Formats: sequence, C-alpha cells, structure tokens
Amino acid sequence: MARPIWTGAISFGLLNIPIKLMSGERRTDIHFRMLDSRNNSPVRYERVNAETGEEVPWKEIVKAYEFSKDNYVVLQPEDIERAATENHETIAIEAFVDAESIPLGYLEKPYILVPGKKAEKGYVLLREVLKKNGRVGIGRVVIRTREYLCMLVPEGDALMLMLMRFPQELVDASEYELPAGSARAWHVTPREMEMAEMLMESMTDEWKPADYKDEFRERLSEVIKKRIKQKETAHIEDEREDEGEEATNVVDFMALLKKSLEGKGGGASKPAKKTARKTPAKKTAKRRAAKKRA
Repeated sequence: MARPIWTGAISFGLLNIPIKLMSGERRTDIHFRMLDSRNNSPVRYERVNAETGEEVPWKEIVKAYEFSKDNYVVLQPEDIERAATENHETIAIEAFVDAESIPLGYLEKPYILVPGKKAEKGYVLLREVLKKNGRVGIGRVVIRTREYLCMLVPEGDALMLMLMRFPQELVDASEYELPAGSARAWHVTPREMEMAEMLMESMTDEWKPADYKDEFRERLSEVIKKRIKQKETAHIEDEREDEGEEATNVVDFMALLKKSLEGKGGGASKPAKKTARKTPAKKTAKRRAAKKRA
C-alpha cells in the first residue's frame, strides 16, 4: 500500500480536516544505470572535495548560497525550516476562487488527499461545496522544508492538491517573438480557416485517457526483454521511506462554520489551532559506505 508523504490537516476559517497527503502521479520512466563498458561494472557518483580529492560523508555536507563570485554563505537546516511557514502540517487555504480563473501554466504536480479517521464528513463537506460553486481553494503547503503555492480542487470522490508555480517562476510569453495580430494580418485566407476547422471537426472526440499510452516505453520494454536473454542481470535494492502517522479529529462543523462567518464581519479570521497534531514523516538520510582504498 502507498505510504503518505505526510499527515496533517486542511485548514480554512476555523475548520480543520485531518488528511493524508498521497502522491497523485505514478512515474513509469525506464531508469538506466551507467556501467563501465570494459567490464560492465556500475559507475558511481561520489561526493568529492574539490581541494583534497577525498570523498565527503553526507554528515559533513552543508548547503551554501553563492551571493557573489566564489563567496558563499552557509545555511543550516534550521535556517531553511524557519524560512517556511510555521504550519508544517497544514494545508492553509487563504482564498476560494473560480476554478476557470487559474491558467494551466500555474499547475505543476498532483497529489491526492485522503481523509483521516472520523474526518470523512468534513472532507465531503468541503468537496461538495467546491463542486457546487465551481471554485477551488488557493493556499500554501510545506513539503520537505519547501513552501509551495497550492490549489485544492474536487475530482470525482477525491480532493486533489495541485502544487502551483509562483508568478515569478513563469516566463511571460511576451519575452519571445510570437506572431501577434489576427489571421488576416498573416495572410491566412478564409478558405484555409474553413479547411482547418473541417479537419479539426473530423478529429474531434471525447477525452478518453485510456486511449493514450506511452508507446515509446512499450517498444523500449520489448527491446529490453530481448536483451535480457543475452545479457547478465544485476540486482539493486530499492530504498524505502518511513511511513508517516495518521491524524484524527472530531469537530462540530456547524459551530465552526458559524464562528468563521462571524469572524469575517470584522475582517479575515485567523486559522484555528489544530486539535490533533502528529509529527510528519521525515525522510531518513542514507549514507553509502566509502569506497575502500588499497
């Protein structure tokens, strides 16, 4: 069974809905290992000190920012954590907006939110009110020490969390040389437009995701199967992450909704503190043994 990335809560107004953050994508890329063609031994990437030439253990590696040529400021893990929001276990919704107002370029990565124990009612309440009003929730979430802009959107029986790009991460189309103006300005004739529309109409169909497959992967898989019969294989152990704990909560939704609405009378209300707090799953550091030297 898939492991949650972390457990926490959706927070809006005074409501907190315990959830588990689950991956919403499945990578199907075919991964390759680099081998030395002379003896088919794996090629390792080592963390080497540029001055001494010696391998550096993970525990001795720190992050640094180059603020000018060859000048760095070293940051500790706690420095990076402090830069993020205090709510490391909360999807803090700041506003609800029309779903159609979000340009596609802002969307980056999908996650699926699964309700915690006894949190199904609040989960359904939020999902259905978003559906009914054609809106999505915009907020912030911290995943592995980094803060992201995010969008909460209903999809069937699920609440999806879409990581979003901040405006400064997007390239404005005006930075490129694009053919501005009408079709007529580019000498596109009415007949050409008509023919293009006829072609489009002949190819118009319903969106059926199952009709689209990664054909390159399938063909490459066949090549690999044929090669396996001729080549030796190697076994590589997979690294696994720790499983997070589950947060639970029981709340009076009607009372919290009323309080949230009352708070809006004099300005935006502050999010309530979580009634149940669990430590999120942390990715354990793994260290490879240093290469023995003769």
